Amino acid sequence: MGLFDRFRPTKIEAQAAPQLMTDSFNYYIPGFLTPVNRDEAMSVPSVARCRNLIACTIGGLPLELYKKSTGEELGSPLWLEQPSVTQPRSITIAWTVDSLLFFGVAYWRVTEVYFDDGRPARFEWIAPGRVAFTTDANTNFITQYTIDGSPVPMSGLGSLVTFQAQDEGILQRGARTLRSAIDLEKAMRVATSTPMPSGVIKNTGADLAPAEVQGILSAWKTAREQRSTAYLTSTLEYQPTSFSPRDMMFVDAIQNTATQIARMMNVPAYYISADMNNSMTYANVQDERKQFVALSLAPYINAIQDRLSMDDITARGNVVKFDVDSAFLRVDPMERLNVIEKMLSLGLITIEQAMEMEDLTPNGNQDVTSVQ
Repeated sequence: MGLFDRFRPTKIEAQAAPQLMTDSFNYYIPGFLTPVNRDEAMSVPSVARCRNLIACTIGGLPLELYKKSTGEELGSPLWLEQPSVTQPRSITIAWTVDSLLFFGVAYWRVTEVYFDDGRPARFEWIAPGRVAFTTDANTNFITQYTIDGSPVPMSGLGSLVTFQAQDEGILQRGARTLRSAIDLEKAMRVATSTPMPSGVIKNTGADLAPAEVQGILSAWKTAREQRSTAYLTSTLEYQPTSFSPRDMMFVDAIQNTATQIARMMNVPAYYISADMNNSMTYANVQDERKQFVALSLAPYINAIQDRLSMDDITARGNVVKFDVDSAFLRVDPMERLNVIEKMLSLGLITIEQAMEMEDLTPNGNQDVTSVQ
């Protein structure tokens, strides 16, 4: 086991009640003048699909502690297995990625520290909308963080660990694309919920008083909502002015918007069915997964593991990394066995190490505690 397991964490302060996923996402972060909030963005199916592909995939990856100089895997500290005592690790990581994706920043609050060195031992994820800060007028450095308006310590128990993404988040850089997608969804909803096409009632007779016109319009609307037909006099004629969804090219617009969203969120378009010309085969699925990790997941993976590897959290000389290979890029069993057999024949690994690579116990049984 690693060094961390020799020191049990000291709980200085009781953990708060489990945080609920509330409307705190919709608060605007100071300095972030976003015309689109997260709930609006997630109402677009393509955005929700891309978000879940990125956040949920990374959330399911195990975190491991390694010795930087040799690459040796060390025993994981308690917080690496479960950062928060109120929710599983996968949930904490998924919502951390969510914050980085939408807002470009994520926050963890330190809820427990190790007694021997003061490093964090437990955390809780904090929604970005709950956090504000003040800066020094001369240097523009942050001098104070607040959560829900209450100041928090700048270090130690109760302080915030900040994660920075490599851009400002899609609510900023993709605001126009998101607004277009939201407006398109609204237009589709209106088109499908309207029982009749929009139009005008033309009067070929004498002009009517405004009150009579309003009465005719109200009666016409009520009649069309309650039944499929309505009655007009010989001097009145209904002329539709709207187009059908096909005429308005809603299908093409949705497909084009989905493609734009996939580009904006750096996800292959065929992952959200926005590329109709793509055909996946078993032969290239591993290559596609590697490309997805390298181009779509890597920015968020690096942002999290690099921050957790900094000296204020992890002891110098050790690094935290996501175990991407065994959890997401695991190759065909026969191919793995061929590689292991070759390594054994060259004396590069022992039988025990080979069994560990396949998550097998010394008796040859599957280790049920391993994370696949």
